[in-house]
Amino acid sequence: MRVLLDECVPRRLGRVLADFDVRTVPEEGWAGKKNGELLGLASVSFDVFVTIDQNLQHQQNLRDAEIAIVVLESPTNRYDDLLPLVPRLIEVLQGDVSGGGVFRVGR
Repeated sequence: MRVLLDECVPRRLGRVLADFDVRTVPEEGWAGKKNGELLGLASVSFDVFVTIDQNLQHQQNLRDAEIAIVVLESPTNRYDDLLPLVPRLIEVLQGDVSGGGVFRVGR
């Protein structure tokens, strides 16, 4: 499974997702892209987009998105705040995320 981490997600979070093929938006050369364009680019090569952008589903029409979106519900994007969400994130990634959808992962 190919997972793309948004710019707002610390890159090192990908290291704890070792069972997945994880890349970051900057690694793909997509830093600074608007969400609509970014999701279009990501849907070609990735299965899941992980973000902490709580407003993404209100800013974009995700009904027809061809990529699953996981929103990490955290007060900050600090690694230490996101790390406790990883077990639930892995559960979601191991589940059926094919065909898109929005999945919220919180404490």
